[in-house]
Amino acid sequence: MQHEFSDLSLLKRALTHRSFSIDHYERLEFLGDSVLGLAISSLLYARLGSLQEGDLSRVRANLVKQETLHQLAVDLGLPEMLRLGEGEMRSGGQKRPSILADALEALIGAVYLDAGFEQAQALVHRLFNAMEINPQMDAIGKDPKTELQEWLQGRKMKLPLYKVVGTLGAAHKQTFDVECEIPEFRLAERGIGGSRRAGEQAAATAMLQTLKTKHPT
Repeated sequence: MQHEFSDLSLLKRALTHRSFSIDHYERLEFLGDSVLGLAISSLLYARLGSLQEGDLSRVRANLVKQETLHQLAVDLGLPEMLRLGEGEMRSGGQKRPSILADALEALIGAVYLDAGFEQAQALVHRLFNAMEINPQMDAIGKDPKTELQEWLQGRKMKLPLYKVVGTLGAAHKQTFDVECEIPEFRLAERGIGGSRRAGEQAAATAMLQTLKTKHPT
């Protein structure tokens, strides 16, 4: 990874799932998600200067989707470093794409807090350095969050707001109740998933269904 932590507790937290300890990575994941988005945006802005906003958004969506982050986490060796509760470990959590993608974002957030944005951005650029990035990349089979984002951007509207409104179940089998809100339409829809990311996707799906009914064009 080529980053030596000054505060090792940040690294420890970034690798800790909520099933293992109450001092887990979810707040770091929230932060890392934003840092990742900005770092990738700056990378694409520099490399793909001829692309328009919509095309840049599609390429970025391809790079930050769960499948891509999962593979980067595996390449980085995160499955062997994660701290999981016994139940989550037995159920295959060490290999679960959603957990590994979230942990990678948490790691990026930890580097940001430990050393600032430049170091976090350098980490992101190293992670994606071997990946071919070109104008032809597209978010094939767009996930609901990406589709909703592009629907709103195509109408010059602000991005949706997501927030966790509740959690249910034991730590190793927790479900997340997530709300997706579009203030400009005064609309809010909710979805439930086995991770925050899955809950956001479910909420985005519900919002897309509502928008296509109320605003078909």
